[in-house]
Amino acid sequence: MNPLKLTIAVTGLNNTDNPGPGIPVIRGIRDSGTIQPRIIGLAYENLEPGIYMHDMVDKTYTVPYPSSGTGNLMERIREIHEKEHIDVLIPNFDAELFTFMKGIEELNRLNIKTFIPTLQQYEERHKANLPEYGKKYGVNVPDSFTVASPGDLKKIRDHFDFPVVVKGKFYDAYIARSQEQAEIYFKKISAKWGVPIIIQEFVRGTEVNVVALGDGNGGTVAAVPMRKLYITDAGKAWSGISLDDTSMLDLTYHIIRSTKWKGGMELELIRTSDNKLYVIEINPRIPAWVYLAVGAGQNIPEALVRLAMGIPVQPMKTYKTGIMFIRYSYDMITEVKEFEKLTINGEL
Repeated sequence: MNPLKLTIAVTGLNNTDNPGPGIPVIRGIRDSGTIQPRIIGLAYENLEPGIYMHDMVDKTYTVPYPSSGTGNLMERIREIHEKEHIDVLIPNFDAELFTFMKGIEELNRLNIKTFIPTLQQYEERHKANLPEYGKKYGVNVPDSFTVASPGDLKKIRDHFDFPVVVKGKFYDAYIARSQEQAEIYFKKISAKWGVPIIIQEFVRGTEVNVVALGDGNGGTVAAVPMRKLYITDAGKAWSGISLDDTSMLDLTYHIIRSTKWKGGMELELIRTSDNKLYVIEINPRIPAWVYLAVGAGQNIPEALVRLAMGIPVQPMKTYKTGIMFIRYSYDMITEVKEFEKLTINGEL
């Protein structure tokens, strides 16, 4: 069977100590035996390392931040599409998904395929909505409430004992062990991501994660559980290992079946000392550690592209356990003229 020649646009090229999923997603696609890709990078910043990884990304275009509005982003996508004829677009950041969802009619008009959650799926799994989500779908979640101003933090003592987890609506989470720390983290997160801020009950236990792919009809195409072995100061996994854990898989199947989840997802879980699993976050896209799943035998990026193109994918039921990933730092060398060309022309 001849490989499918596709032009695939990918965001999330910031492969730093807080890496985006873009490069691991691209690695999975390039590992595929069924897809021959031309990869178009979509970059928000001129120093995203993936821009300059020419063995990974064939061409890069700068795009406006989603906060500039759906219209501006879609106009730029149209300009790029006229040159590149994009077949599939894979957004990899929580913060941009809403904008792409709002632009889905325009993407459909351009015949640019995506495979992302519906707006309802995206909204109901928000951190701020997690208690209602737990009740609706019968899963254990920590209690939480939202705050919009530093004064609202006084409510913490009415709900929880310290420590508590202070979370941004898109990213960042800190464990606050006092009222003073909660105020510091509120200011830090709100300055970066805005309000509301989520105050979540602290659940003691071991953090474990699942990367999964739902087919949009309740079926789980892929799912690989993982435990972090090394965590950076930013709270990101720098090393992890695939697990043989049927309870994590059963929970994943239940959530995808109940919600009819469409697209990639990451479940962030806490396993308590009495062996209960608590869902602390549901990230509505492929996580940056997805290449572990590829190495364990489930090529989730490849499957997502095939689903976006309307090609049936058989569920992947097996994977290798005891497979590890270990990230490393690497100094790329490039010429300043490449940076200048991207800055001036908006493409490289």
